[in-house]
Amino acid sequence: MIYDLALNISYHYPQDVKDARHILRVRPRAERGQRLMSARVTINPDPTETGREHDFFGNAIDHVLILPSHDALKVTMRARVEVTRPRPDLGLTPTVAEVRAAAKADRESGGGGPMHFLGDSRVVRISEPLSSYAAETALDDMPAGEAMLALSRRIKADFDYAPGKTTVDTPLEDAFARREGVCQDFAHIMIAALRGIGLPAAYVSGFLRTIPPPGKPRLAGADAMHAWVDVWLGPDMGWMGFDPTNAMLALDDHVVVAVGRDYGDVAPIDGVMITAGPQKTKHTVDMTPVLV
Repeated sequence: MIYDLALNISYHYPQDVKDARHILRVRPRAERGQRLMSARVTINPDPTETGREHDFFGNAIDHVLILPSHDALKVTMRARVEVTRPRPDLGLTPTVAEVRAAAKADRESGGGGPMHFLGDSRVVRISEPLSSYAAETALDDMPAGEAMLALSRRIKADFDYAPGKTTVDTPLEDAFARREGVCQDFAHIMIAALRGIGLPAAYVSGFLRTIPPPGKPRLAGADAMHAWVDVWLGPDMGWMGFDPTNAMLALDDHVVVAVGRDYGDVAPIDGVMITAGPQKTKHTVDMTPVLV
């Protein structure tokens, strides 16, 4: 499947920003099952300096310095991506116990190595309630792929999708106790639960194609930034995506933008600026299949 992507992020400030340095993680990744055909990022106001690189986890980074005083910021990303992820046979994956043992023995130190996704990180903390939650579903003798899909389905069944009830700062323990949240919360909960039983799990930020009900037109801008989980299933299977918000595998409807230990590693816009008062932000995503 080929998609044209359009991401628009805007900020409005109550007072002029005198100096701003931003890190953008908005360009889709070129990785397994995903080919980046083109990508362009534009910024308003025009940056004083820009730079590009890839971070430790392989995410595309845009560095931006804006010195002219401004009361608004707009970031636009346009890309074309081809996604080809065949549906795997989850029954052929190693057992949960085998994956745990392989992760403990693995010594890959690069950004994709499982060792970086086993312990606590800035947002994700291992705790007994979350570990027990995973252990109840992901039994040691189950094929790990089937166990991950079962855990995704359990999270969707147990938790209410409730926009506005949590924020990016809500501790995952609170969302877990309240059994409500949004995709970011569900991804963090699944990650913490899996790390608690020794399985490497990563946070994925990207785009999800929304399919309208039969007979209804597709709405431009109806798609949104989404979050799901990559789980390492051993050296042969590697990383595989699971979407606990929708109880599904992350296949051709998912486009990966950034991967990290938690949201703190993949936030679309990071940085430092000088201003005062609360800022207002808005973002829209348009994910359009291309007929070829």
